[in-house]
Amino acid sequence: MAEELNVQWYPGHMTKTRRQMEADLKLVDAVCELLDARIPYSSRNPDIAEICGSKPRMVILNRIDIADPEMTKKWTDYFKSQGLFVIQTDCKSRKGINTFQPAVRAMLAEKLAKYAEKGQSGRALKLMVVGIPNVGKSTFINQVTGSKRAKAENRPGVTRGKQWVNVSQNLLLLDTPGILWPKFEDKEVGMKLAYTGAVKEDVLDVESLACALIQMLWQRYPDAVKARYKIDMPEDAEGWELLEACGRKRGFLISGGEINTERMAKVLMEEYRCGKLGNFTFEDPSVYGESL
Repeated sequence: MAEELNVQWYPGHMTKTRRQMEADLKLVDAVCELLDARIPYSSRNPDIAEICGSKPRMVILNRIDIADPEMTKKWTDYFKSQGLFVIQTDCKSRKGINTFQPAVRAMLAEKLAKYAEKGQSGRALKLMVVGIPNVGKSTFINQVTGSKRAKAENRPGVTRGKQWVNVSQNLLLLDTPGILWPKFEDKEVGMKLAYTGAVKEDVLDVESLACALIQMLWQRYPDAVKARYKIDMPEDAEGWELLEACGRKRGFLISGGEINTERMAKVLMEEYRCGKLGNFTFEDPSVYGESL
């Protein structure tokens, strides 16, 4: 069994972020939460529902390009059954981006009707955009607005302060810093967040992380691993054995013929995160009951 990592990361600035979000909630009409379509359960912060209270909410399943399409549909149906509005996006290709504004108008149709009754049909809607670090919030906002006003980088923790962004004359978005779970009660949740890059690399051992990931992939998607790395290993192979086999196939050798497992680990993590290994979803909504 691959070594389990102790993933515990909840910096002080995230406690401050939660307090700020609670204060800002009174400024907005609704809340949009971005989730990673590969791990919708693990990337969903359980604090968000409590913070949002009765505000209308939309779930944006992002990175659908590297998630299992059938599972993305299952998660979409699941969240809709919970009374949430749902759209699917891939921010890099802009897929689904054009569905956002119509979905906002549908979600807030009652409020828009009230504005119209009062002769305020031009009044702007205000939405808060939330999500864990590195889930693609800033990229999503930039795609929606057609600008680069929200700072976006492929690493967690870049958006430090709130930013109001104009989508149109009638729609404003409040971008917020990524907020992680206050604790990971389920170790598997912490591991999945680490696989997808929601946790900073410098708090983890990349080889241990890669061993855990490749073992899970081998158990769930062995054909994808075989196709990518051209290895043939027993069904019960351990993560370290799999990592070494992949490194040997790639020719990642150092002095004395030893396999450079650190290099292989970094390659594996990168190829998983950018979708070169395949389209995987590690979670099924049927496992989590009626409400997350």
